[in-house]
Amino acid sequence: MELIVKTSGLTKHTRRKAIVSNINLQIRKGEIYGLLGQNGAGKTTLMKLLTGITKPSSGEIELFGKRLTDHSKSLLKRVGSIIEYPIFFEHLTAMENLKLHCEYLGYYDEKGIKQALDLVQLKGIEDKVVKEFSLGMKQRLGIARAVITKPELIIFDEPTNGLDPIGIKDTRDLILMLNKEYGITFILSSHILAEMEQVVDRIGVINNGRLINEVTLEDIRKERTEYIEIVTTDVQKTLYILESELQLTNMKMIQGNRIRIYDLTYSQTDISKLLILHDIGIEEIQKHTSSLEDYFYTQINGGNRIG
Repeated sequence: MELIVKTSGLTKHTRRKAIVSNINLQIRKGEIYGLLGQNGAGKTTLMKLLTGITKPSSGEIELFGKRLTDHSKSLLKRVGSIIEYPIFFEHLTAMENLKLHCEYLGYYDEKGIKQALDLVQLKGIEDKVVKEFSLGMKQRLGIARAVITKPELIIFDEPTNGLDPIGIKDTRDLILMLNKEYGITFILSSHILAEMEQVVDRIGVINNGRLINEVTLEDIRKERTEYIEIVTTDVQKTLYILESELQLTNMKMIQGNRIRIYDLTYSQTDISKLLILHDIGIEEIQKHTSSLEDYFYTQINGGNRIG
């Protein structure tokens, strides 16, 4: 198993607190790794550490089997990234911005620049100045800049930020294509958990600066459970009736107004009939399968959804 990224005891702290604490991370060659965590959990700081933007307070980073130090920054030429919001020279065109980036990296291939613009569907706007770009167009240009040299590792912090649904799908397809056809390894973070679920191979859950769990999507899918979710006009009465008349105990109330029933002895129809019989209004009843989002909230909040 070849490791593209390895960290040991990686820590970054300020005078007040540790932003990232004792992260031991291993990213395998060719995988798409997703970082999940709430805002402020430490995802962006970890990505800045991996790309050399921020120096660690302690611990080590290895890229491509070599330790990242002040004397080995050339390793970063093999890494593409978008950390937070992509920054450009607003008065320059898309092509001029990308040419400057390539010159900085010592990469001279105008055909490669045009191919990158084509990949992110910005073909034909090479001579348009960036200050005239929408947020979504700037995000696409940032992705083009990250992939232009076909790096071995690409680190994306919220790659679909500012994109419409079509742009999100295009970005997802681009990531999958680059991974499959070019063998590029990815580290992604996103707050759109359903989107991550369609792309990543493995996830690491970060909470309060610590890596609290790593798991493959395959393992999550194996452990998925089915449940019936109900919203009624009287939650407490509903819970009482389900427990007293159907002897259902494997239930959980979430968000204050939803009930999840994990004991599927009775069907949706059976439950609906019983509640109607007791004059309880049913606003919503549906059968679900647990998702990556459910797993994430279980890890962070013991299964309780925020809000």
